[in-house]
Amino acid sequence: MNYYQSLGYLVLGSRLKRLSELFLSEINKSYRAEGIVFETTWFPVFHLLSQHHSLSIQELCEHIEVSHPAASQLITNLKSKDLVIATTSPDDARKQLIQLSPKGKALLVQIIPIWDAIRETMEEVAGGGAESEDLLDKLTKLETAFKSTNIVKSITDKIHQTEKSPTNA
Repeated sequence: MNYYQSLGYLVLGSRLKRLSELFLSEINKSYRAEGIVFETTWFPVFHLLSQHHSLSIQELCEHIEVSHPAASQLITNLKSKDLVIATTSPDDARKQLIQLSPKGKALLVQIIPIWDAIRETMEEVAGGGAESEDLLDKLTKLETAFKSTNIVKSITDKIHQTEKSPTNA
C-alpha cells in the first residue's frame, strides 16, 4: 500500500485528480498517436453534438454541468478552430445554437473509432463485465452523494461535535 492509499478518504480528491490527469494524458497520447488533433476537453461538446443536431449554450451547460462562462469559453475555442458554428435560434434571437461545422463533422468521423477503443480498453482495465459496471455505479453514487450533501457543514458539525463531546471536556 502506498502513502496515498494509506490515507484513505483524507486524500480522495488528490487520488481522483491524479487518476484523472493520468487518464486524460493517456487519451491525449492516443489521439496524437493516430495523428488526430483533438483535446479531451472538447469531448463532452463533440459527443453531445454527435447526438443532437444543435444545442444552445444553456443546453450544453445543463448536460455537461458547467457554468455558462466555461461553456462559452469552450465554444469560443472550438469556433476559433472552425470545429463548431453558431447560428441564431429562429425562436429566440438572443439564443445561439451550436452545431458541428463541416470540419468538426469530418473530425468526428475520425474520432468515433478512438472513442470505441477507449471504451473497450477502459472496460478491460476496470476488470470487465460486472466489475467495470460496479465501478461506474459506485462512482455515480459518490457523485450523487457529493451533490446532495453539504460537505463543509458536515465537516464543521463533526469538528464542533468533537469539541463538545464528554471525552474532550
